Amino acid sequence: MPPRAKYTREEITEIALGIVAESGAESLNARSLAEAMGTSTRPIFTAFRNMEELESTVRESAMKVFGQYAEKETPDMPAFKQVGIQMITFAKEKPKLFRLLFMKEQAHTFNFEEMFSSMLGVTADKCIEYIMNDYSLSKEDAMTLFRHVWIFTYGIGVLLSSNICLFSENEISDMLSVQFRSMLIMIKSSHAAK
Repeated sequence: MPPRAKYTREEITEIALGIVAESGAESLNARSLAEAMGTSTRPIFTAFRNMEELESTVRESAMKVFGQYAEKETPDMPAFKQVGIQMITFAKEKPKLFRLLFMKEQAHTFNFEEMFSSMLGVTADKCIEYIMNDYSLSKEDAMTLFRHVWIFTYGIGVLLSSNICLFSENEISDMLSVQFRSMLIMIKSSHAAK
């Protein structure tokens, strides 16, 4: 019977996620991970077939961290705005994980719907549902609103996570509100004009 592995996949993933959160995805390699673990690279390649598998697992873990942010509730704030605020908070507090999830070059280019389902998944579905229920919009209109506001929110996250620009919480809240209301008015007025 082979000896029990010194580190589990979960432990290795957690240490690797810590490296990425602290130093960025480009800092994660077998050597840096082994050094952080205080061991050789052997336990890494016992638990994972290769670095690509480990990186994929780290990305999934980072998405779970993002999901925890996205699910935080703020009293007296519309649910959809909460998700936007939390995405921006994630970009400010975990900039390297934000970059891993939302700014890393992809193997192929997605259209918005593909990106929407692969990167945002359940979080995006909840947002669409909130918009439909809270503002009496069709799914198509809710998707249009979501797309525009998400891209705007994403841009703020990029500016913050890259240290390009700094916004106060009030500025962020006001910008998201204006963008959301503007899009909502545009969508509703386009129906009224028909």
